[in-house]
This record gives sequence, C-alpha cells and structure tokens, in this order.
Amino acid sequence: MRKSTRSTRSFSRTAASSLGVAALALVGFQATGQTASAASTAASAEASSIATCTTANTEVSVSTVSRPINHLLLKATNTGTKPCYAYSAPFLRAGADAQAPLQWVEDSTPQSVLVLEPGRSAYAGILTYSPDGEGGSQVKNLGVILTDRKGHATATEKTLKLPGGGVFFNSSAAVTYWQDNAADALVW
Repeated sequence: MRKSTRSTRSFSRTAASSLGVAALALVGFQATGQTASAASTAASAEASSIATCTTANTEVSVSTVSRPINHLLLKATNTGTKPCYAYSAPFLRAGADAQAPLQWVEDSTPQSVLVLEPGRSAYAGILTYSPDGEGGSQVKNLGVILTDRKGHATATEKTLKLPGGGVFFNSSAAVTYWQDNAADALVW
C-alpha cells in the first residue's frame, strides 16, 4: 500500500508542476499577444503618417541603360518632406494613343512595400520590346501614373519625353514593380 501512496503523491506533484508550467505559459502567451497588439497599434500609427507616393510629392524620370539592351530605367524620387510608400508598379502608357498600360512583371514583386524617405528613390525596369512580341512602333512619350495601396491609379499622370527622340515598343513591353536599387530593377 505504501508504494501506491508514493506513486499517487508523485503523480500529484507532477500534475501540479505541469499545471503550473501551463499556467505560466498561458500568461506568457497572453503577454506576448498584448505586446504584439501594442506593436501593431504603434505600427499602424506610424503607417498613417506615411503618405502614398504621387506625382505631387515624387519626381519621376526615365533614362536609357547600356545593359540589358531594350530596357529603360524609371526612377521615382521622393521630393516631399515626409516618407511616402512606393506601391506596386507604375502604370505606364507608351505613346499618346496607347490602348492599355504596360503589363507588370509579377515575378519582380518585392517582399515588402518600399518606403521612400525624403530624397530617396525607387526604380522600375522597363522592357521595351522582345523578339517574341508583336507589332510595335516608335514612341516619343511615356505616361506615368503611380499607384495607391490597392493598386489603383493615383490622381494625375506625368508625361515624360523618351530619350533619343523616341524608343521602340512592342506587345512584349512590361514594367517591374518598384525596387530599392537600379540593378534589381533591371534583372527582368
């Protein structure tokens, strides 16, 4: 009988110890949840102070690059006084009579939205044509519209003159998502 009493006491101590550990774990889990909630609230407050990059607070320019061939580089620089988000990819209209914006290169989606501090830039690579594309024409102007958080066009379009008096575009033309450096933007 003594053996049975010892094993019951041992079991009771183990059970009580396990319950204590479980209670501490639950308290820790709740505290972690509260900390995460507070961090989330702080992040939301910070995010609300960051504007969307638009043509009103961002200067856009386009330039030729030596490599890869048949590419241009689009640069967006925050000219405002506070940070702005460079969402998704820009809508680009190649020529005044373009029927639709250039397609976005989905494989170029970055891991997170770029935040541009005042004076900082984001880059998008533009593939102007490929041998697989159809049709095409020489284009002198490029219409640029930045996007908002939902991927919709922001208010106004900026029209840029293309270098060299014009650039050839065909149906394969595409633009990357915004990248934090020119080299990454020109990979696609």
